[in-house]
Amino acid sequence: MNRRVVITGGGTVSALGNSWATVRDALRSKTNSVRVMEEWEQYPDLKTRLAAPVQNFEMPERYTLKKTRSMGRVAKLGIIATEQALESAGLLNDPVIKNGMTGVSFGSATGSSDAALEFFNLLERQSMSKINGTTYLRMMSHTAAINISVCFGTTGRMQTTSTACTAGSQGIGFAYETIKSGQQDVMIAGGAEELCPTQAAVFDTVYAASVRNEQPESTPRPFDQARDGLVLGEGATTLILESYEHAMARNATILAEVVGFATNTDGKHIVRPNQAMMESVMAMALKSAELTATEIDYISAHGTGTEHGDIAESCATEQVMGNAVPISSLKSYTGHTLGACGAFEAWAGIHMMNEGWFAPTLNLVDVDPRCGNLDYIREENRTITATHFMSNNFAFGGVNTSLVFRKI
Repeated sequence: MNRRVVITGGGTVSALGNSWATVRDALRSKTNSVRVMEEWEQYPDLKTRLAAPVQNFEMPERYTLKKTRSMGRVAKLGIIATEQALESAGLLNDPVIKNGMTGVSFGSATGSSDAALEFFNLLERQSMSKINGTTYLRMMSHTAAINISVCFGTTGRMQTTSTACTAGSQGIGFAYETIKSGQQDVMIAGGAEELCPTQAAVFDTVYAASVRNEQPESTPRPFDQARDGLVLGEGATTLILESYEHAMARNATILAEVVGFATNTDGKHIVRPNQAMMESVMAMALKSAELTATEIDYISAHGTGTEHGDIAESCATEQVMGNAVPISSLKSYTGHTLGACGAFEAWAGIHMMNEGWFAPTLNLVDVDPRCGNLDYIREENRTITATHFMSNNFAFGGVNTSLVFRKI
């Protein structure tokens, strides 16, 4: 079986806003969501003080304590994004959600840090006083995916991805493959991540976090010669994927079609990117979509603002895609949302494609000459009549993904 797969809904909780209208306004006005994290002053050894948090997030009152006790922040973010997505797809109360033909393919880099601290209390202080029946449920890496399934009552496949920066894009890609092969009619797909200073410490330790603490609006700077590292963000984005036949049978509004997906691993170094395998994953995605590079109208770059990552990605992109395809990085607005970034960038890219414009990379003033001769969108939004776009993500451990979407 080789079914067409379409996207019929989407939802997000992000530092830029919780709807396409608010996110669009932020992108069009070139608004950076990075701020100084004063609450991190308690960690004197942490050099970066920058992040892009979701502000004033609270669960609606209809989500009672009984419903949320197994959820940490990462799961709650995923739940709200999924509720939005199902509602926009017209499936929130549809029987297909619970009849075994709807699955979940959703990822995050980690579970909730607060729950991990409860176990730390046992190891450090030999006390069980902080641990309760939900501690592990909130800490486990698949907590967002499982809570989504329980909250909305799915009984189909469960595919959880915990591949850091490719968790969200793999979630979409694996959902695409599941529907394409006829195993499910509908998939809830995407990724979520909550902000934690431990994540900042990871990148601080390897000198990959931005320390422009006095100028938060000036960073991150993907592909720029003056970049000094990434900035962490948080959030969640969910897409609803369906078989084309299922969507048409219920007269659903189709936002886009997924036409290509590829994922591979470097098998070489745990943190340093491998340009050759980045090239390979893009080439495989094009082959999967049965397209040539010249048929791609826009590339959503991973573009974190780290030296090795930016150089390897841009050189790989130029090698496979040439230098005529417009490209930009949305992480310059949201920071790096780790497990959520691939889903957010796909969702935003679909909306921009349908509206005929794409946002520039913020803070890209002087392109690093080592980042090739690509057609970087910078300074101003660009009007593009696009039929296809590619969304690329690359993660620690050498996990690479490439997705291709078609306008309907």
